[in-house]
Amino acid sequence: MTKAMLIDTSKCMGCRGCQVACKQWNKLPAEDTTFSGSYENPPQYSANTWMRVVFNEYEDENGIQWRLAKEGCMHCNDAACMQVCPSGAIERTELGAVRIDQNKCIGCNYCVRMCPFNVMGFDREQSVARKCTFCYDRLVNGYEPACVTACTTDAIKYGERSDLLNLAYERMSELQENGNSKAQVYGDEEVGGAGVIYVLEDAPEKYHLPEDPRVPWHARVWNSLFRPLRVLVIIAIAFGLWSNFSRSKKIQEQKKKAQ
Repeated sequence: MTKAMLIDTSKCMGCRGCQVACKQWNKLPAEDTTFSGSYENPPQYSANTWMRVVFNEYEDENGIQWRLAKEGCMHCNDAACMQVCPSGAIERTELGAVRIDQNKCIGCNYCVRMCPFNVMGFDREQSVARKCTFCYDRLVNGYEPACVTACTTDAIKYGERSDLLNLAYERMSELQENGNSKAQVYGDEEVGGAGVIYVLEDAPEKYHLPEDPRVPWHARVWNSLFRPLRVLVIIAIAFGLWSNFSRSKKIQEQKKKAQ
C-alpha cells in the first residue's frame, strides 16, 4: 500500500465539511433522518452515506468529554470484503485503495456482512454494495480526496503511507508530552495495515472503533476453500437471487389480481 489518509482527531472540530464534500463529489443524495439524541447524522452508513463524523459524548473524572472523528472505509490491507467477494468485484487499486467494481457486483451482500468496521452500505434498488472509493476518480487525475480538500483544520491529510505514519507518531508523542497519556496511533498494524491511519486522543472504543479488528474466521475459510470455485458459486448465487426475485414478482402479481 503506497498511499494513505491520516486523520488527527485532536484537530477535528466536527464541522462535517468532509461529510458534505463526500456527498457533493460522489453525487450522493441526502437522507431523511430524525433526531435520536445524538449529533451524529445520518446515524448509520448506507448506499448513500459513505462516511460519517462520529460524535461521542461521555463523562469521566475530568467532566464531559467529546470525541470527534471522520470515519468510513479503512481500506484494509487485510480486507475481509475482498476475501469473501465471489465475483471478484472488490479490488485493490494501484494506489492501495479498496474499490468495488459496480459492474461486477452481484449483490450477494457478503462484503457488507463481513466488514469488521461496519462501514459499507447496500443499495437494494440496484442490488450492489457501495462504500468510500478514496475518490479514486480524483486521485488518477492528480487531485486529493474531496474530504481532504474540505477540511479547514488540516485534520485530514493524504499522501505516502510511510510519511503519514511518521507524522502520526510524531503527533502522538507531542500529545503525550502535553499531558495526554492516552494518545495513540490506530491503523498502523490493525487489519494488516490500514489505508486510513488515526491519531486518537483516547481508546478506540471512544470513537466507536473496534479495539482489535480482525477478518472473521469464516471469511478466511471462504477465501481459502471456496474461492477457487468462484465461477460455480457465482452461478449458484445468481440463480438464487433470480429465483427470489421471480418469486417475489409472482407474489406481487397475485396480490394485484386479488385486489
